[in-house]
Amino acid sequence: MPAAVVPPPLRGIARFDPRKRAKLGSAPIAAQLENDKEFREAVAESVAAGWPELVAALAEGNVPPAADPVLVAAAAYLTRPPGWAEIVEMARADLEQSAVAAEGSAQEQQVTRLREQLSAQKTAAKEESDRLREQLKAARAENSDLRRKLHEARERARAAEQRRASVEQSAEQAMTAATAAGSAGEAELRRLRERLNDVEKQLEVSRRAAREGRSIEDARIRVLLDALQDASAGLRRELALPTTITRPADSVAAVSPGAPGVRAVPARALADDDPQLLDQLLALPQVHLVIDGYNVTKSGYGSLTLADQRARLMTGLGGLVAQTRVEVTVVFDGAELNSPVQVVAPRGVRVLFSAPGEIADDVIRQLVRAEPPGRAIAVVSSDREVAESVRRMGARPVQSALLLRRLGRA
Repeated sequence: MPAAVVPPPLRGIARFDPRKRAKLGSAPIAAQLENDKEFREAVAESVAAGWPELVAALAEGNVPPAADPVLVAAAAYLTRPPGWAEIVEMARADLEQSAVAAEGSAQEQQVTRLREQLSAQKTAAKEESDRLREQLKAARAENSDLRRKLHEARERARAAEQRRASVEQSAEQAMTAATAAGSAGEAELRRLRERLNDVEKQLEVSRRAAREGRSIEDARIRVLLDALQDASAGLRRELALPTTITRPADSVAAVSPGAPGVRAVPARALADDDPQLLDQLLALPQVHLVIDGYNVTKSGYGSLTLADQRARLMTGLGGLVAQTRVEVTVVFDGAELNSPVQVVAPRGVRVLFSAPGEIADDVIRQLVRAEPPGRAIAVVSSDREVAESVRRMGARPVQSALLLRRLGRA
């Protein structure tokens, strides 16, 4: 059933796994069916759709002989045809008779099974006795064989002892020869170590000379770069060239703060529980963070006035920009008003209002389209339509709850 149709006492049970629902929620469901006529009728309609022939037969007062008594009783209780109480009682009686018959058959089967088990145990005992006799016979034969092998092993042990004495004598001779060879090897090792030390000293001298040569070249390059930088700065001042680089987001047409005819329009917010996504996006180089302003403030500061919401968001974004140095653009919904909206934007935060007849979602899409392909763009909004559209355009949607959590942590 849809969630709105489920009675309030059963909404918690409706979220159970279907296999656990009947076991854990049978009593509340039965009570609701008994006391809530509308709920019982809704369930009865579902039963009539699933078993139309059975429901039709019960309505005519006929009980199909091959039908399951449990299903018959349930259908009669829910649909309430004439004489439904008698139908339920008949089904109960059929179930009791079936249970008694099943119990008698089970007892007979148990007696037969016990007799078969007794016969099998007798057969197994006889087989086990025969097997033990064979094992005893084999053990006796094995004992005789082991005695013979023990005598042979003793003879081999005496021969091995004689060979051991001969090997020890040979080992002593080899040890004497190895000691002499070790002395000669140690002398050769000392000579090789002296040669290695000489080679390492020569290598260190070569490395020092190479480092000194690279240091001179690096100093020359740094002097050249400083000269070029000073020359370009002087040429920029002489030609009166702009000192800032225009960013793609500056080209999007919108209403700036303070312009007349702008007011805030609240946006829909959705919840989110992924705390790592925003931190990973802020770590990307040259990321552009586009924020649906009222979508964020309504989620986090809905009890404040719109002016206080904007001020609190600007305060938090100022600290975020100071920490991360990312480009931030905040877009607020705008509409006609007689007085301008005052917003004090911190350094590094661009604030835009949508023009009359336009919503902030459209301005956000324009900002995403204005960026070059390949640039990292994160759009903070819990509006599902906005998230899906900017994802298709190559931006990464971020839930408003993540930004609120990040600002609270800062």
